[in-house]
This record gives sequence, C-alpha cells and structure tokens, in this order.
Amino acid sequence: MSSSSDINRILTPNDGYAIVVGFTALFAVSMILISYCLKRYSKEIMTSEEFSTAGRRIRTFLGVTSIISSWTWLSTLSTSSSLTYQNGIFNAYTYAGGAALQLFVFCLVAVTVKLKAPSCHTYLEIIKVRYGPTAHKVYMFFALATNILVTVMLITGAIDSFNALTGANTVGLGFLLTLGVIIYTMFGGLKSTFMGDYTHTIAVVIIILTFLFKVYCTSPLLGSPGKVYDLLKESTEKYPIAGNAEGAFLTFKSRSAGMFFVINIAGNFGTVFLDNSYWNKAISTKAIDGSVFWCYIIGGVCWFFIPLSISTALGAACRALENTPAFPTYPNRMSSDQVAAGFVVPFAAQTLLGKSGAYAALILYISAFCSAFSGELVAVSSISSYDIYQGYINPKATGKQLIRVTHLSCVIFAGCLIGFGIGLHYANVGMGYIYELMGVIISSAVIPATATIFWKDMNKQAVIFTPIIGTGLAIMSWLACTSAEYNHVISVDTTFADNPMLVGNVVALLSPLVFIPIFQLCFGKQNFDWDILKNAITRVSEIEEIEAQDGEVDQDGNVAQDVIKADAKEGPAESSSSSSNHQQDIEKLKPVVSVASAAFEVPQTEIDDMRHLEEIALTKYKKWATYIAWAAAIIFCVLWPMPMYGTGYVWSKQFFTGWVCVMFIFMFITGFVVIIGPIYEGREDIYYTFRGIYWDLTGQSQKLYQWQEENPEKLHVVQSQIYNRAFEKDEDVQNLDDVVG
Repeated sequence: MSSSSDINRILTPNDGYAIVVGFTALFAVSMILISYCLKRYSKEIMTSEEFSTAGRRIRTFLGVTSIISSWTWLSTLSTSSSLTYQNGIFNAYTYAGGAALQLFVFCLVAVTVKLKAPSCHTYLEIIKVRYGPTAHKVYMFFALATNILVTVMLITGAIDSFNALTGANTVGLGFLLTLGVIIYTMFGGLKSTFMGDYTHTIAVVIIILTFLFKVYCTSPLLGSPGKVYDLLKESTEKYPIAGNAEGAFLTFKSRSAGMFFVINIAGNFGTVFLDNSYWNKAISTKAIDGSVFWCYIIGGVCWFFIPLSISTALGAACRALENTPAFPTYPNRMSSDQVAAGFVVPFAAQTLLGKSGAYAALILYISAFCSAFSGELVAVSSISSYDIYQGYINPKATGKQLIRVTHLSCVIFAGCLIGFGIGLHYANVGMGYIYELMGVIISSAVIPATATIFWKDMNKQAVIFTPIIGTGLAIMSWLACTSAEYNHVISVDTTFADNPMLVGNVVALLSPLVFIPIFQLCFGKQNFDWDILKNAITRVSEIEEIEAQDGEVDQDGNVAQDVIKADAKEGPAESSSSSSNHQQDIEKLKPVVSVASAAFEVPQTEIDDMRHLEEIALTKYKKWATYIAWAAAIIFCVLWPMPMYGTGYVWSKQFFTGWVCVMFIFMFITGFVVIIGPIYEGREDIYYTFRGIYWDLTGQSQKLYQWQEENPEKLHVVQSQIYNRAFEKDEDVQNLDDVVG
C-alpha cells in the first residue's frame, strides 16, 4: 500500500517470514500433537460430530478462553487502538462496550438453543426445520456472507500489519499465515480450535500486560500515567480533536466516537448472531453444569478489558509519542491511510520496545489471526457438511463422508478468501472499512434469525423477505447518504465516512422492526411447536465411525473378525511365534469394545434423568440470562457512557490514573481466568494424559489399555456417547444395539 512507503522499519522481510512460518508451524504441530494425545489417552476420536461440536462437552473456563479468543480479532487490537488514537479515549470504550454487549445478549441465545434444539449443529438447521428450504437458503447466504467478510477482514488486517512492520510480500504472507491454521483445524476440528484458542489467548493477555507495564511503568519515554497525561495534553493542544470537548483526548464527549458506538453496536450484532462460529461454541459447551451460561458471562467481562486496555495503552502511547524521533513516521504524523490500515499498534510497539516491540506486535497479531481464522473455518465447514451436503446433496451421508466434506470445504474456503483478501489489500480497502461495512450488508438478518428461536408466531414470509428488503434499503441508504454529503462522489473514502456508515448500519439492524409486523398482519401467525426442533434435528450416528477409526470395525462394519480368523488358521508354532503381535492387537481392541458397550449399558432411566435435569438447569439459566442481557444493555449503553458524555467532562490526571489502575486490575483477573482456569478445570484429564504418555515411553502401554478398559466412564468418547443417547430416536438406539451386540 502506498501508505507504507515512508515507514522507518526496524524489521526485515526475512524477519516477517521467519516469525510467520515459525509460529504458525509451532501452533500447527502443537495442536496436532495435542489432538493425537487426546485421541490416544482420552479417546477423543475425530468423527463428523466431534469435528463440529467437540462432543458438546466443553467446560466453563475453556469455553471462556474460546469466547475471548473468537471475539479477539485483529480489529479488536488494531481498530480499537487506531480509533482511540484518532478520536480519543471514548473510542476505546465505544469499541469495547459496543462489542461486549453482544456477548451478554448472545448468552441468552446460547442457553435457548441448548434448551430448544439440543441436537443442532448450525443455526441454519433450526431455520430449515421451522421454515423450509427457501428460508434456509436465504439465511445460508447471510451466514456465509458473514464468514466471508470476517475472514477477509482478518486476512487483510494481518497482511497490512505484517507488511507495515517488515515489508514482507503481501501475497506470500497471505498464504503462509493461513497454511498452518488450515492444517491443524482439519486435523483436530473444533476441539483443536478450542485448544488453539487457549494458547493464543494466553499470548494475547501476556503481551497486552507487557505493553501496559511498558507504557505506564517502565518506559523511559513515558513510564507513568502522569507523563502520558501530560504528553496527551500537549498533543491535543497542538492537534485538537474535532468534535471532542475542548479538543481533548481524555474525554467521553466525542462526536465521532459516539457515532462509532452506534455503528459498532449495530454491526456487531450481525457478526455475532449470524456467524455460525459463535453458535458452534454455544452448541459445543456443556449445559447441565451451566457452562454454556457462565462462559459467555465471564468471557464477556474479561473480553471487555482486552480492547479497552490495549487501546488505553497503545492508542494513547501512539498519540503521545508521534512527535519523537523514535517514531516510525517521524517527522511526519501518521497518514489517514496508515491509521485506517491499522498501523497504530505496530508503530507504538516499535517505538516503545524497539525490535522486541515489533516482534511482540507480530506475535500478538498472529495469535489473534490464527484463533479467529480457525473458528471461521470450522463454522464454514459445518455449514458445508450439514446444511449443504447433507441437506441437499446426500441426506443419508455417513460420518466419514461428512468429514471429507468438512476437510474439502476448509481448503476451498481458505484458498478463495486468501485471494480475495490480497485483492482488497491492493485495492487499498483496509480492515477498518470492512469492519464497519459488515453491518450494512448482514445486520438485517439479525432480528428475524434470533426471533426464530424465541417467537413461535413469526411467519415464513416475515423470515424470508425481511432480511432481503432490509439489506437492500441499508445499502441504498448508505450510498444515498454518501452521495448527498459528498456531491455525488462515491468512493472508498466517502463511503467510509461516519454519517453514511451510521445510516447504513442503523437501517440494516432496525428495519426488520418495521417489516416483520407488516408481514405478520398480512399473513398471520405460525404458532410453532418447539418440540419439533428436538425431534426433527438429529445427530449423526458415530458408533461405526468411532470403532472403525480405532480398529474394532472395518470399512464394511465387521467387528474385528480378522484377528479371530487369523487365530483359527494358525497352527501351534505359528500361533506361538506371533502371539505377541496378536496380543497387542487384542489389547488394542479391548478398550474400544468397552467404550461401545459402556455407553450403551448405562440404564435408560439415568439417561432420562440427565436430560430432565439439564432442561431444569437450562430453564433457570435462561431466566438469569434474560436479566443479564437487559442489565448489560442498560449499563453499557446508558449508565456508564451517557453521564460522562452529557457533562463533557475532561479527565483530570487523577481520574486518568485511576482508569489505568482499573485496566491493570482487570487484565490480571483476565490472565488468571484464561491461564489458570482451564488448567484447574481439566486437571484430572491432564493427569491421565501425562500418565499415559509416561506408560507409553516406559514400555507399559498395557497399563493404558487396562485402565481404559476398567474406567470407560472417564473417556471422552464414552461421555459424549452417553450424552448423545439422551437425544436419540428409538431407531438410533436399535442401530447402536446392532453394532455393539
């Protein structure tokens, strides 16, 4: 991009390639090894169900890290800091508050989905069952459009930032960044995404804390909240911010930031509620212990302080330091193109920490990119396999066929979007532009899609036509406003202005409130029976797929007959010479037979009790989630920002120091939650895994097989199969009986 031509870089292209290849390879190898260990020691076998839902057994703290990681896009780190640099501290809040709100509201959606459609894989399945294939195809378009826009934004932001720091070739970066993620996602599915989310979130939290300490504690250029305050005051005296109270940086009275608040809220409802990756996370999380509820509440609180902290640190630091010789663009200020492309974070990091800061920014961006991109791959592969392939091409698809489709869709989707993202980079369309544009294109589908699981009376016509009309009106309003304001000039710059984006996003989100009642009056109520969702959406049978992968059942479904026949044919001498080999085969088979039978032998009364207790728990959590959603909306949109905006208060040095202290406190809490929480919660599984590794390394593998045979209830595949039995039809139980018996 032209905006990078006058940058004083301290990293070379080779540094960029080395970091990208090294870290993506490290993440890929680590996730593949973890997936292998989970399969061998916990029997987490990669079936089509497991790929898309992680066995529906994810617990609270791992779910928290996944929610944080999924919502920590490059724009979370980059756009929030860029807007804070441009418009002041209120933009740090409007980004964080305007995007955290959706997580608290989506908590209600997540609990409701687990209650009303416990067997679904995507939210599109719910729409198809309730409204038929036409509505299903309409919302499939919006779901895939969301995934495409999010993925393109991730790719564009990543290659822009890496190019800014290193000068590395953007085409090469596009392919190298995505390759490792594609490999480990295909290998481990949604569970590898969860594990990747954990490692990536740790990296993000540690690096943000490092930047906070450097800016406000140890930097010779800054080093304290008071010094930062003084430099910010100097900067705004020289370059006052238009639309802010007294032109100040440290005030909530900011016209541009206030407009972005509305744009952010409207657009992010679309990117959360229509992105199947967030529904994947809800579907995969345990319900009976409240994990599906708590992971969104805790995750929402922790995530809120990630963009707030990094923009408070680096957005403010960039504004304070841009007149120093160490700044990459010195003696010039950052250009508008550079700000829009997301160069605030890398420039501030480079100025504060030199080469180490540039490396830290690269690792920060890789971590954010990999976790979000992996989630998008799983989301698209779920739609491709369950909604397209099984829905229209092969309704009787086996688990093995669905797995092949998921792998193929990952490769095709990634390949196409890499090219698209690189093309947008060369067209000078930055990450910030795509971020604000998403709401215009997709948000008209938010209200009708959400009402599908809450309102039994909404009719088919309202669901089908409302998002189509709303999107058309939103695009028309966006372009009309641009044309009116800029003398009929339609370009990337003019359409990116505050007023056109505000109009387009608001029309997109709120127009269904006009059209849905009209269609209801014209075509009447549906009066849908919610029990249909429980019975019509089924889970793919995993039994033969599980046993085939572990060697008990061959491709034709024959149970271990090769070992039996070989024993019958061999004479005494041959039997003696190969007895150890056969014993190893038999030992390998033992735990698998126990797995299948253990899942089937649990009394049906216990299964029914489990399902009943889960429904009771979800009903309780749904009530709690409703209260919290309303409370979050009032707090984030009214109680916190409005008094400070209305009074036009310009912060004192003491107030700013208190704000910084709050950032430190909650980032440490976030670090404790995302680093210690999953380890504590999974301590038993971690112990079993390391014990199994020790047994394998010391030649005691028979102990592993024996332990698995004696304790099948501790194996993941047994737990997931027991849970699946609660939602099986009678014919599914009969099929299970045929395979096991």
